[in-house]
Amino acid sequence: MDRALVWDRGTLKLLDQSVLPHQTRVVACATADEVADAIRTMKVRGAPAIGAAAAYGLVLAAQTAATADPPMLRAHLDTAAQMLLGTRPTAVNLRWAVERMLAVAGRVAWRSGGDLVEALLAEAQRICEQDVRTNRAIGANGAALIRPGERILTYCNTGSLATVDYGTALGIIRAAHEQGKRIQVFVSETRPLLQGARLTAWEVLRYGIPATLIADNAAAWLMRQGLIDRVVVGADRVAANGDTANKIGTYGLAVLARAHEIPFLVAAPLSTVDFRAPDGSAIPIEERPPEEVTHVAGVPVAPEGIAAANPAFDITPHHLITAIVTEAGVATPPYTRSLLDLSATRAGR
Repeated sequence: MDRALVWDRGTLKLLDQSVLPHQTRVVACATADEVADAIRTMKVRGAPAIGAAAAYGLVLAAQTAATADPPMLRAHLDTAAQMLLGTRPTAVNLRWAVERMLAVAGRVAWRSGGDLVEALLAEAQRICEQDVRTNRAIGANGAALIRPGERILTYCNTGSLATVDYGTALGIIRAAHEQGKRIQVFVSETRPLLQGARLTAWEVLRYGIPATLIADNAAAWLMRQGLIDRVVVGADRVAANGDTANKIGTYGLAVLARAHEIPFLVAAPLSTVDFRAPDGSAIPIEERPPEEVTHVAGVPVAPEGIAAANPAFDITPHHLITAIVTEAGVATPPYTRSLLDLSATRAGR
């Protein structure tokens, strides 16, 4: 599989990201429950990819209950939607995709379960096609900000594995590389699940982008040595004022970038902007199992019995962000105005 997720004759196939890069395993989901489990266990991850997977999860929910009468089918769909929404509370693309699918179920005149499945499948496919176009646009808009020869630090994984295809923050890096800008990338490992070391490192090697893997705690020293020209990260949710939720550790990188006067870019589709959240305090932060901290790849690295905290995300305040790159353009402070303007521009297209 070249993509994180593929719909194949009534089944959602996922590239299992929990075992990359050492194994290539495809997980086939035939029910919404299986999709929810794959999202929860991070076999599929990244805000856009989670949203797309959830959309197909609702197709599967309708498919498994297609012979039920319309009220029961709709109730089954609503139950599946709530289950999917409960898997990863921080990534707003999940809610965005689920609400979009439910809107189709409420809007389309369907006489049978088969009609509903067909309508939902068409919408899920539109969500995927839109994601690819969106990522390409983010890449182009962000690459325009990159100077030739820049050394860019990125965090977590924001490439084709985290999206339907191409990527957001890594999409900017890919576009700059494809334009021949001779960039170099520093890939931060991203504890505790090592998405940078396992996934981003795997992707940049495939794309032929010159890259160096670093421990998370090496970033400050590299900045102090003048080896980082720009930081580019993704986002799981952006509040209306520009406060941004991203993988835990992003906030610290933003503080370091500000201290060293290094531009800090966030790459995110407008579907990731939550205008219902006025600021970062309204964004829920997922707490994941402590075993992800006390173990690495299932191997214990801490003494048995030690307590561990494992927030999956943190909030980067908007004043630390140089710009937010979207498919409709680049938002700059004040974000309360520029994000709304870009959203209006996109809606008017």
